[in-house]
Amino acid sequence: MSEFFVHETSIVDEGVNIGKGTKIWHYSHIQTGANIGESCSFGQNVNVSNNVKIGNGCKVQNNVSIYEGVELEDYVFCGPSMVFTNDLTPRAKYPKGSIGYKRTLLKTGSSVGANATIVCGNTLGNWSMVASGAVVTKDVKNHALVAGVPARQIGWVCECGEVLRHDLKCDKCDRSYVEEKEGLVEIVK
Repeated sequence: MSEFFVHETSIVDEGVNIGKGTKIWHYSHIQTGANIGESCSFGQNVNVSNNVKIGNGCKVQNNVSIYEGVELEDYVFCGPSMVFTNDLTPRAKYPKGSIGYKRTLLKTGSSVGANATIVCGNTLGNWSMVASGAVVTKDVKNHALVAGVPARQIGWVCECGEVLRHDLKCDKCDRSYVEEKEGLVEIVK
């Protein structure tokens, strides 16, 4: 018995690593060289391109394509139909191949809402949150909440996902934070 689940309508190419407890649902395609961690979930019609690295505990909702050049660390959430890019100046007539792809990194715990777009070459900080429909065109700080087109910071979010009060405290789980250059850092009690 396999340590992971792949629905019969999905395709997993040769040379793929899939961690224990991961589930790949209907009509998905995992391409050669992809490395997927443990306890991940991939919804219907997900494409994971060649050489993509995905950490543990990630959740990728329906209709998401994770292109080469994109990396998800642990516990990243990709909402339904959100979009990644990997080339800032694509031309069908002049393909660059993987040498032209810009790296995009989603750090631990970051979340991207439905129908948002992450323009390549940017990093989403730890536990950051991108609102549905936003277009990210620059790096997002740790714990930042961004929204709009282009995405702009509109607040801060806790590790638990709750929007933080102005004093950077969470009403839901009682965590407290302090702002530093890269974003928020939790105050350890």
